[in-house]
Amino acid sequence: MSRPQPPTAHGAGFTLVGRDRELTRARDALSHPPAVLVVEGEAGIGKSRLVAEAVAALGGAGRPVLGGLCHPLREPLPFGPVVDALRDAAALLPPPERLPPSAGAVRWVLPDLAPALPPTPSTGEGLLSGRHLLVQGLRALLGALDDAILVIEDLHWADDATRDLLLQLARDMPPRLALAVTYRAEDMPPDAPAFGAAYRRPPGVAGALIRLGPLTEPDVHELARAALGPRVTADLARVLFERSQGLPLTAEEDLLAIAERPRAEARTTGRPAGPGQSGDQSADLAAELARREVPQGLRDAVTERLTRLSGDGDAVVAAAAVLAVPADQDLLTAVAGLDPAAGANGLTEALHAAVLHENAPDRYAFRHVLAQQVAYQRVPGPHRRVLHRRAVEALDTRVPRPLVQVAHHTLATGDRRAWQDLAQAAADQAVALGDPGSARTMLRSLLDEPGLDPQRRGRAALALARIAADDIDPAASIQVLSGMIADPRLPVADRGEIRLALGFLTAVHSGNRAGFDRIRDALDELEERPTRAARAMVAIAMDERDGAGRQAADWLARADSLLATHPDEDVAAAVQATSLTFLARDGDPAVWDRLDLLPRASERPEVMRQTTRALYNTGEIAIELGYDRRAAHLLAESRRLARQAAIPYLECYSRLALIRLDMLAGRWQGLERRFDTLGAEFDNLAMAGAERSLLLGRLYAAHGRLALAREEFEIAGRYGQRESQVTAALRAAAGLAGLQLLEGDPAAAAATVGPALTTTRQADAWARTAELLPVAVEALIVTGDHAPAVAVTEEAEAALSGRDAPAVSAALELARGLLLTAAGEPGADRAFTRARDQWQDIGRPYEAARADERIAAALAPHDRARATERIAAAERVYLAVAATTDIARCQKLRRDLDLGNTGSPGRRGYGKRLSPRERQVAELLAQGAGNQDIAQALFLSPRTVEHHVANVLHKLATSRAETGRALAKADAEEAGDGAADGSPV
Repeated sequence: MSRPQPPTAHGAGFTLVGRDRELTRARDALSHPPAVLVVEGEAGIGKSRLVAEAVAALGGAGRPVLGGLCHPLREPLPFGPVVDALRDAAALLPPPERLPPSAGAVRWVLPDLAPALPPTPSTGEGLLSGRHLLVQGLRALLGALDDAILVIEDLHWADDATRDLLLQLARDMPPRLALAVTYRAEDMPPDAPAFGAAYRRPPGVAGALIRLGPLTEPDVHELARAALGPRVTADLARVLFERSQGLPLTAEEDLLAIAERPRAEARTTGRPAGPGQSGDQSADLAAELARREVPQGLRDAVTERLTRLSGDGDAVVAAAAVLAVPADQDLLTAVAGLDPAAGANGLTEALHAAVLHENAPDRYAFRHVLAQQVAYQRVPGPHRRVLHRRAVEALDTRVPRPLVQVAHHTLATGDRRAWQDLAQAAADQAVALGDPGSARTMLRSLLDEPGLDPQRRGRAALALARIAADDIDPAASIQVLSGMIADPRLPVADRGEIRLALGFLTAVHSGNRAGFDRIRDALDELEERPTRAARAMVAIAMDERDGAGRQAADWLARADSLLATHPDEDVAAAVQATSLTFLARDGDPAVWDRLDLLPRASERPEVMRQTTRALYNTGEIAIELGYDRRAAHLLAESRRLARQAAIPYLECYSRLALIRLDMLAGRWQGLERRFDTLGAEFDNLAMAGAERSLLLGRLYAAHGRLALAREEFEIAGRYGQRESQVTAALRAAAGLAGLQLLEGDPAAAAATVGPALTTTRQADAWARTAELLPVAVEALIVTGDHAPAVAVTEEAEAALSGRDAPAVSAALELARGLLLTAAGEPGADRAFTRARDQWQDIGRPYEAARADERIAAALAPHDRARATERIAAAERVYLAVAATTDIARCQKLRRDLDLGNTGSPGRRGYGKRLSPRERQVAELLAQGAGNQDIAQALFLSPRTVEHHVANVLHKLATSRAETGRALAKADAEEAGDGAADGSPV
């Protein structure tokens, strides 16, 4: 008996990612024989791995699995894969006398099974009757296998006899057999399903048709993290995805190469590369990977297809490889040097061979960038230059002339002088067409050119500076522009503009307030350009650190004064956006009506950028103030405008803030995956990383992953210390101090909130302390000195007078309740109730639940019924979001206050099943939590946790590292399998 295994070149040793839904469908289909499962996908997409994972679970339950593989032979052996699958099936067969007589017909193809088969029946006259009898015999033999799974791989290479046999089998399935086949659609006749167009799965036969597509970028990131651990950065994951385009085979080969690198270095240097000393900690793995050759597996697969092409097909593919971007048929034909008929034939052949595909009407390209590289490298160097010249000639006839492409092909011909002449014009055209990314790339390449004329270098640097503000990956532009400002030949005013751009990139994108020093330095150099000086003043006004915010109004007034004598629509829009931001930060309700006056349409990109910026800034501040519904509308609009105006960093910030709103509203499902998706798209924005850490820190803390929560809050805290806005620092301090209180370290919590309160005073940021204020007051109370807690509460109350900030108002009520509780005075329950009601009005159920807990504790001594009601309400919210830590805290509160024991593990026996408490422990183990984390999250002693962990590992028959997989398997077994249908495959 043979059992299919994941191929060694693809899948072995790697976590299966991005296939949960497909795996469930496959497993459900095969679980209900008779069944026909068909898995379709291109080479390397993971068909074999999916089937292997599905049958492994069923095979582990005792179901026999037989596998056969079709081969790309010119004359395939009839029935070869089915015969191979049955070769070791003797132990699975009933005695010969219980087999149908026709089963004896397979003796001549399966001589090793002869002792287990009936006698050979008469074959009749002629070859046709003999083959017919053999088909009957094979089907009879398969039907005699009890509850077996037959897996046939690569059906596209099957001989006609095997295909006919499987079609007959699929039309009339033995009642206890499940059939799984895999195939590549591109290697079948066009539009031909696995079993032909006429096949429909019969009624009563379970199954599914699963078409596998590429993995997403977050899937590839998850695959990399599982394989390499903490070494995986967002940059590395992005390069992995760009190289593989989601093809698992390619990503896994790259990961194997990365994993092998430390061992290869150890063999070279003689120094061992153990854990933590991998030999590549200081290397830029992402950059190294980007320079690597195409993985051999993909190279072989692409080369196999290329070698089958005729001369015309090969010429069209070579043209597509040289053009490197989706191209229409006429352009491909011209670059290939073919007449229209030959070009059409060659293109059709390349499409049928799945070398090219049509990704838009009359736009043809390779499926993967690495496939394009393989094809490009197969074109001899002299011929490549000829094709690039043809590309220039063909593109020169287009209107408008695509200068970026023309410049690329000009450089590839070796004419650097002509390329320099084109590069600046190409960048200008790209900006005009709304593609600043291509313009920045072109300008950086031009500035890297040795021996470039000083005047041309200066123009290019200034052009780059003027479009750098929206750069999603600022590091490269910062490096290039930093070198330019030291050039003594640069005019003073140009140097000032470049320095201003560097300040923007450093302060806004890199999240480093040192950028404001550069902007201040630029002011003197911009004396000849008053509108740019005014723009610098507007930027400086945004710095609110170390008391700088007190001069914000003065800076805006100076900018307005310059604009009065030197009007500029773009800078005026920046002044307006910044003024609206300040109104929102102050909790001034007038801001909301003024937002309606912002222009939503303009031919000036900077005006639209400032409108988008104002909508994002005020939307994000609206969250801090507690206007969540208004924030959702503002942020949705800023996201839409950012996408329309191609401002990626504002789109990223808007999407992050919308995720935060979902979290505050109690919609926690799938948040981590959304963070991963966004992080993969925008991994170079410091603020995006900090916001992600703040949100993940809160999520991890609620889910009991306390070590991870601490790490995320500390990451956000480090960002907050260098950032010019104080909000991130305040929220990071609140998160970390709350964690320290949970861990029983009030002194550390008080030490954390102290500097945050100082920062709040310096920036007059009390309207943004909804998260910080209650934690700060609680930390100060628990340390034993109530006077500072009272002083902070009174200070906040005075500062917030006349400001419209519902969230901080709710936080103030919490602080008052905490003070009343600590003083043993009445009224705490009423203060907590007011806070709860305000949180509910705002739309934050989790915060309302936290207030309900405090209400319960305050009511318990004199109103046990209402206290029980409030703690039950809190528990319902926590259960809905799987907040393990909060659920456990409620259970402890019930015990401490003797309020009953709903949701408690109880004392009854659970046998081999996990008890509710063991289930909580297992879920935390699956998330990677250590025993100390579990003890703190569930409010248990370390010894009790050790006991529960031992029970979990014993009941699941697993290790700590495999708890997640074992728990998922146990859940699947308990839930049972789904039903099947009779849809076509």
